[in-house]
Amino acid sequence: MSTEAIEFTAAEPRGGDGAAVLADITDMLRELLEEGGLDDVEIARETTFHDDLELESIDLVTLAGVLREHYGDRVNLALFIADLELDEIIALTVGELVDYVVASLRATANADTAAGSDTRGQV
Repeated sequence: MSTEAIEFTAAEPRGGDGAAVLADITDMLRELLEEGGLDDVEIARETTFHDDLELESIDLVTLAGVLREHYGDRVNLALFIADLELDEIIALTVGELVDYVVASLRATANADTAAGSDTRGQV
């Protein structure tokens, strides 16, 4: 895979539901895989980054940057991976990443909602 910057072309995140996030991540991975000539690989929730997509650590760094550009600071792939053991990283699936992204988006949405409700009664 190349270390060149990957620019994800979707203008807006599609939302915080699993299907929308899966579609976003699938699009991101397709663009990343095109660089390595693997653009015909099937991508589903069960797809593994290591065995199925043959991604290397530099590719995960690139994906982390694309995720951050797309979702902002709400999604931090490096932090997510840092909590995993090596065998868990090797076995990491697209579905697990989707679940993490959805949980991160919901957590920040809930925090934003809670912060907004704290200031309603204040002058």
